[in-house]
Amino acid sequence: MAEAHQAVAFQFTVTPEGIDLQLSRHALKEIYLSGIRSWKKKCNRIKNNFMTGVYPASPSSWIFVVLTVVGTMYTRVDPSMGLIAMLREHIPLRRYMSHHGQSMVSAMLFATGLWLALIFVMRQILKTLLSYHGWMFEEHGKVSSTTKVWFTLVKIFSGRKPMLYSFQNSLPRLPVPPVQDTLRRFLESVRPLMNDEDFRRTKALAKDFERNLAPRLQWYLILKSWWASNYVSDWWEEYVYLQGREPIMVNSNYYAMDFLYVTPTTSQAARAGNLVHALLLYRRRLAREQVQPSTLPGFPIPLCSAQWERMFNSTRLPGEETDRLQHQADSKHVMVYHKGRYFKVWLYQGGRLQSPSELQKQFQYILDDASIPQPGEKYLAALTAGKRIPWAKVRKSYFSSGKNKTAMDSVEKAAFFVTLDEDTPELFVDNQVKSLDQYAKSLLHGKCYDRWFDKSFTFIVFANGKVGLNAEHSWADAPIIGHLWEYALATDTFQLGYKEDGNCKGDPAPNVPLPQRLQWDIPKECQEVIMSSLKVAQTLANDVDFYAFPFTRFGKGVIKKCRTSPDAFIQIALQLANYRDKGTFCLTYESSMTRLFREGRTETVRSCTVETCNFVTALDGKKHSNEECLNLFRIAAKNHQHISRLAMSGCGIDRHLFCLYVVSKYLGVSSPFLQEVLSEPWCLSTSQTPIQQIELFDLVNHPEYISIGGGFGPVADDGYGVSYIIVGDHLINFHISCKVSSPLTDAHRFGENISQAMLDIITLFNLDGKKA
Repeated sequence: MAEAHQAVAFQFTVTPEGIDLQLSRHALKEIYLSGIRSWKKKCNRIKNNFMTGVYPASPSSWIFVVLTVVGTMYTRVDPSMGLIAMLREHIPLRRYMSHHGQSMVSAMLFATGLWLALIFVMRQILKTLLSYHGWMFEEHGKVSSTTKVWFTLVKIFSGRKPMLYSFQNSLPRLPVPPVQDTLRRFLESVRPLMNDEDFRRTKALAKDFERNLAPRLQWYLILKSWWASNYVSDWWEEYVYLQGREPIMVNSNYYAMDFLYVTPTTSQAARAGNLVHALLLYRRRLAREQVQPSTLPGFPIPLCSAQWERMFNSTRLPGEETDRLQHQADSKHVMVYHKGRYFKVWLYQGGRLQSPSELQKQFQYILDDASIPQPGEKYLAALTAGKRIPWAKVRKSYFSSGKNKTAMDSVEKAAFFVTLDEDTPELFVDNQVKSLDQYAKSLLHGKCYDRWFDKSFTFIVFANGKVGLNAEHSWADAPIIGHLWEYALATDTFQLGYKEDGNCKGDPAPNVPLPQRLQWDIPKECQEVIMSSLKVAQTLANDVDFYAFPFTRFGKGVIKKCRTSPDAFIQIALQLANYRDKGTFCLTYESSMTRLFREGRTETVRSCTVETCNFVTALDGKKHSNEECLNLFRIAAKNHQHISRLAMSGCGIDRHLFCLYVVSKYLGVSSPFLQEVLSEPWCLSTSQTPIQQIELFDLVNHPEYISIGGGFGPVADDGYGVSYIIVGDHLINFHISCKVSSPLTDAHRFGENISQAMLDIITLFNLDGKKA
């Protein structure tokens, strides 16, 4: 155990001559450099907190205000209207200062107060400006004078060179919409899904709720919205994610894929070295708040950055009643799983981040290690894939003391989890469809015991160099992990690169610390629970049917020629495909975001509307002309854009109803209306994964260097989960999931229906989609 000996800074022995002290200079140097790194981080954190605290101003603006105030005093003008003289009389230790010194100190105090007041006013103005969302609802291409002035003012008051969290204190709070508006929009959304009798009954329930219970519940929500940063997010995280007792594998976690057509290297250790280094570079930028704050695509409107805080060094810890999220300020290692063994890989050497070649050396050591798993070690991670209560009990009973606690702490406090997978997903070789499906299923659930599903994310490296991510959902939503993944893939390929032989560039230092194997003592009783969880997870994984495919007939470029929103186009195509697949319409969930508000997360767009159903039945009934169908399509697309904008601007339906339901539970009152609304299954759950850093890629000259996106498991037993990513102007990738056990669903059949629906809709515009 050479690495253990290196960790000992000093040894001593007692001899007749006294104490013989033996110091390890190498170990002492590492301790010294570790302390320096820790202090640098603390100093950076203090500096960042200050810079964020005074934004949109800057320290240089304070100097300007001080010089201005002092300068006016020399012209015998008092800008403070007597306040400086008043401050001079109350300065501590004034008797030890000259009259001039007293004047200077009091002037600086006044200038600082004035500067802070100006910062507060600027923030309030910016917050007021960002509370305006009328610009969203203006017709595309027609910008009013009011909106032009508003955009100009937003740019002026947004400051220069913002850091990641600079806008947090300037973002408005999520408003609580009027109950009447929410119920009206709800009834509009369910009308196409109900017959007349059911709709009348639902309308009566809604009316009774609005008249009797809703005002009381609404009062509590408004009170919370005044007190809390966001009246939805904490309850959403707690009750939707952390209190769920079913497995989070498939049901909650989601995945992200590698490049579709290329693999930069086939060396597993080299790809792991480069990408782990790239992920750590992102973590360093995150710690320094150098990640640019996200803005609304095409607009200088800032979005909330709160979800970035728990990206690294975070783990979901199981509890018998509810889970909790554990976040560490820092972590100096990653946890690696390979062939049933767990290894602790150190990230720093000599006070610096290890280079890709040094990380490759550690990963290669693990790949070459021929040791066998300890009893219970191989399938241990199946606990994170099974139901939460058995995992919580086992963790409390067997992993709360001794070597098991030490090993478990190493896993849970790692920066993130790495799996060196033995599989080799070959894409587009023998069977294009089957290979992508297997790749998706491997990222979503793997073997059910080779991913730590509780970590904020698991980075997976396959034996042939292909990679992917599996992310836990409670700490953040998909766009956040997507931002990280785009940076990592671009840095891996375009900045770090590889040698001609496929290895990482550069040479490793000779004294790179070797990975440390974790030691476990897992009794048979615990092993039985592990195998029980594995059986539950395997049953769940085997029931997942997946179809991932690139749609290449046309893309965003052709859709824009139709003068319609690409998202609205795809959502209407999904409704047409679903109607053809099942012969009926269903409650549809499209994920939208509320990050225009502080600590905002998601909102639901109920994309199965009356207008969309009218178009679908007209097109599929073949009793209407192309012109009539096209007109109905445009009406449906315009309405879809409208309800999407409502959701983004805080006027959605489902989060408001959800919070009203939570309040009713706290008050111990029952609402038949709310119970019925929240019990309806989402038989079609959809989500778009946006490309956020298009500048990192060259889609014109190198369209192959882009991720195919990611996906998630089915939400309902008889439903579909659909994720899609619009790549450039010519490609749309789809990820479809459903359950094998359902006689009503088939992922490949639904995928074919989506492709045909896309083609049928584009035909209405008399465009040649193949030219796209």
